[in-house]
Amino acid sequence: MADKIRVMIVDDHPVFRQGLRNVLVAHEGVCIVGEATDGQEAIERAQELLPDVVLMDINLPTLNGLQATRKLKALCPEVSVIMLTAYDDEEQVYHAIRAGASAYYAKDVSPERLVDVIRHVNRGHYVIGDTLLDEDGIGAWLLKEFRRFGGEMFEEEEEQFLSPLSPREMEILELVIHGMSNKEIAYHLGISHQTVKNHMTAVLSKLGVADRTQAVVYALRHGWAPLREQQRRGRRFLPGINDKP
Repeated sequence: MADKIRVMIVDDHPVFRQGLRNVLVAHEGVCIVGEATDGQEAIERAQELLPDVVLMDINLPTLNGLQATRKLKALCPEVSVIMLTAYDDEEQVYHAIRAGASAYYAKDVSPERLVDVIRHVNRGHYVIGDTLLDEDGIGAWLLKEFRRFGGEMFEEEEEQFLSPLSPREMEILELVIHGMSNKEIAYHLGISHQTVKNHMTAVLSKLGVADRTQAVVYALRHGWAPLREQQRRGRRFLPGINDKP
């Protein structure tokens, strides 16, 4: 069993859970280590069992699958999450990946394909449709989808739980996400260009990333992209990634 991929199933329908278990145990190299019936239980069980991969429904009691995935990835970042849902929607895929999922599939996915995806995400890859992506690839995909769908900031308490940044650093990162250069940010905030550069250097260090592009991707993955007010005013921002810290 040590070499098998440890999988946990999260779904509130017992018939679906049992059917999924029956499908997966028939495949060599995969073992089911546990199940959960709602989002909160999923987080607690995952911390206890430390599965390699979690198969997560989106429509769950207590916490939905997106909320549960965000919290689970914050607590157990090494656990990969595959969203399995009845809703095969492009925008939903985007929000699932932003929440921390590594793949998203409708529940009618074939057993063979699902096992392949489990193996891929367990190796640290991402699967979007039929496309296999690495970290750089998922970053580029997120930036592209951000331009299509945007997003709203997650709940304030979740943001505080996840973010290591100061309020000023978060403010500057949000402006970077919205497409402003360092000079534009300095003018907008009424501070010096050098002060902005210093804050950006601190942001990159705290997030453990090398450049503005990676910082934007990190922010998107953690829900730090409050576009609601700008969209109401009819403005569309694109990430400004060519500026230096």
